[in-house]
Amino acid sequence: MARKKRKYELGREPAFTKVVEESEKRKIIRTRGGNRKVRLVGALYANVFENGKGRKVKIERVLENPANRQYARRDVVTKGAIIETEIGKAVVTSRPGQHGIVNAVLLKEENA
Repeated sequence: MARKKRKYELGREPAFTKVVEESEKRKIIRTRGGNRKVRLVGALYANVFENGKGRKVKIERVLENPANRQYARRDVVTKGAIIETEIGKAVVTSRPGQHGIVNAVLLKEENA
């Protein structure tokens, strides 16, 4: 049976978290039940983990992004993106547009 759209079926535009130069930008969104969701709009730092230890390091750029080839060119950070940091390459494990933070795991450099 046909009916109108409901408020709980609402969809929103993606955050498109970008790498920024100055300060991080966050947007707070009210969700169902009065809860809040933090969207990261501009990312400057990432929590990079290696052997169970985490460090807060600066993000330099996005090297590749499997979600969309154009995202790497536009420096858009999503889950699965490979980013260049001060201490090396890392793969993003969090969802910046949903969690409001960038968590990543350092990739091992292979010396041939």
